[in-house]
Amino acid sequence: MSFDHSGSDTGLDNARTRLVGAREGRLADAIVTAVRLWRTFASGCARAWRRVSEVTTITGVFVGIVTIAAFIAGYVAGWSEAVLFAWIGVALFLVAVLYLLGSVAYRAELQLPTPRVVVGTPAPVDVVVSNQTRRGLLAARIEVPVGEGVAEFAVPGLRPDAEFRDVFLVPTPRRGVVTIGPVRSVRADPVGLLRRETDWQQTAELFVHPRTIAIPSMSTGLVRDLEGNSTRDLTTSDMSFHALREYTQGDERRHIHWRSTAKTGDFMVRQYEQTRRSNLLLALSLAESDFATDEEFELAVSAAASLGVRAVRDDRSVSFVVSERTPDFAKTPVYDVRKLDSVTPTRLLDALCRVERLTSALRITDVARVAADTTPDVSIAFLVCGSAVTTAQLRHAATMFRAGTEVVAVRCLPEEAPGLRRVGELSILTIGYLDDLRSSLARSRAA
Repeated sequence: MSFDHSGSDTGLDNARTRLVGAREGRLADAIVTAVRLWRTFASGCARAWRRVSEVTTITGVFVGIVTIAAFIAGYVAGWSEAVLFAWIGVALFLVAVLYLLGSVAYRAELQLPTPRVVVGTPAPVDVVVSNQTRRGLLAARIEVPVGEGVAEFAVPGLRPDAEFRDVFLVPTPRRGVVTIGPVRSVRADPVGLLRRETDWQQTAELFVHPRTIAIPSMSTGLVRDLEGNSTRDLTTSDMSFHALREYTQGDERRHIHWRSTAKTGDFMVRQYEQTRRSNLLLALSLAESDFATDEEFELAVSAAASLGVRAVRDDRSVSFVVSERTPDFAKTPVYDVRKLDSVTPTRLLDALCRVERLTSALRITDVARVAADTTPDVSIAFLVCGSAVTTAQLRHAATMFRAGTEVVAVRCLPEEAPGLRRVGELSILTIGYLDDLRSSLARSRAA
């Protein structure tokens, strides 16, 4: 009698295979679970670390390191004073955590009653903090970034629907644009270990305009065609009457001179001399090498702003250009100018708030050359610069404009005596104070 063991062996092998597969499956599941748990733990630790680092100050980090070192020194080296010091550090952190508990339910608004001021005039800023919840809120501290500084004040506890207002003044010693905000509430412990901030994203810009002086309309005097200079070009519609001529096909009937037509029996139309309205160019150098000091540059900005504001108010055609900046690491200089918005005096002064001296900007001679090429029909050009520009350079800049263009250079030398010189067709005004600009322009008109 024989027995066939092949079937039993196959079943045993299958059972072993299923057992090994089950073990491998449980091991794989265990590995996947462990990886997931580790990722969850690591993610939680990362979030906890971010939250801790966000609220921990430099003082808190230092105290934390000292506390850990004190624990090690106290329990390892048996230094009892270090143990006491370590537990004091722990107590300080626990108290600091209590100060940070709770949510910030305040609502803060930033109001700028006067968004534009003249340099040197303090600007008021209103901060309104209100409680729009149904419960009272504890006292808090509010901070308002003002440029590179910070204004801070304490907010008392507020009842529901109550509000707190505070006004502070922003000093404006320099021309420019000051960014105010965002308002942020601060919760911190008395020692300064932990600090939590809540920002309201509202910000405001304070425009600090350069100082300007009022220049009478006729003080510019260098251009005597406020209503336009007549030319030899003839036209059928302008301001300066020239003569009468016979009607030709295409003439407008409103230009027919009916009295002359009745006398001659033929249609006669008026003919005028075409006038050309003066176009004013103001060119301000931003090159650091054209000015000896920052005071010279600020005086130049104020002088150019005074001329530009007067021209805009006189409804002249004004082009206000400044040096263009060459980007860092550029292989060749950028020979271009930047035109400022001179539609209204306010927009011009706003644009001048953002100009600064630049090491890589075009000098006044290059500014004059580019401006002469890009600004057609210039009647008068003002070139505003500092003491570092020589008379020869100013004469060279004046030659960039077409014949007949009146070129006036305004050199700014703080605290120097005012002066007026004529170098060929070029007028050079030297001013030591902004008020000298008015008298110098009057002298140039008389000359």
